[in-house]
Amino acid sequence: MRVFLTGASGFIGSAVTEELRGAGHRVIGLARSQQSAAAIAANGAEVHRGNIDDLDSLRAGAAAADGVIHCAFGHDFSRYMEAGEADLRAVSAMVEVLSGTGKPLVVTSGTGVSGVTRVSTEADAAQTEGVPGVRGRPEAAALAASRANVRSVVVRLPPSVHDAQQQGMVSALIAVARQTGVSAYIGDGTNRWPAVHRRDAARLFRLGLEQGHPGERLHGVAEEGIAVRAIAEAIGNKLGIPTRSIHADEAPGHFGWLAAFASIDVPSSSAMTRRSVGWQPTHIGLLDGLLGSYLQ
Repeated sequence: MRVFLTGASGFIGSAVTEELRGAGHRVIGLARSQQSAAAIAANGAEVHRGNIDDLDSLRAGAAAADGVIHCAFGHDFSRYMEAGEADLRAVSAMVEVLSGTGKPLVVTSGTGVSGVTRVSTEADAAQTEGVPGVRGRPEAAALAASRANVRSVVVRLPPSVHDAQQQGMVSALIAVARQTGVSAYIGDGTNRWPAVHRRDAARLFRLGLEQGHPGERLHGVAEEGIAVRAIAEAIGNKLGIPTRSIHADEAPGHFGWLAAFASIDVPSSSAMTRRSVGWQPTHIGLLDGLLGSYLQ
């Protein structure tokens, strides 16, 4: 299959490229710069020049492909709402040219989009207002395309997609701990973040492309929910710094932009995903990684 992949030079997209090529697919990666183009080519994919704001380039890439995986997203959290609007425009542009074709469109979202106060599942619809709506609106637009004969699938990823190179939002916790000399958590730290290894996430994108059903949500969750206190303790242990609780009022001063996310409780299940596409995560868990080779 000829697959148009946005975010192909990124942390997750580069792993998706390798996963797809290993399964015999041909990958055409969206490159926003010469540096991105070089990275994409070095990873064995073809280069399609453009960026997430260049809607014509997105339409052209999607129209020429047998399927699309959309991994690109702006990760400047000081402009998070703007990133969501750009993502919605990008998804809508690709839906335009895929409508009526029956081709697969796999779009990235987050496990926190449903906003439920229990363990979330694939059956929970995304919220389209407020902070959850940043990823929720593009998700809803993608899934609605299934009514226009697009085999649209959403892969929801947890706050920590990790390997030895990066650990998602946990990398931000580590950076704050290094800067302040304290590995902190808010309150009792029992709020939970799900996690998945980057390679396991990449395999799920491939399975979604190959096997996903129109309008299906898939959860890339290997570990349902790890207490943020346990994450902070693992970071403190490996960095040799104290771990302590801070009050919610202290959080903005200590964490900066991360304070809005450090207290969220977003455990998530992937039981339906595993049954639907046969996905089984096999790589190292987050805490084992943090206590092992992730932190030096």
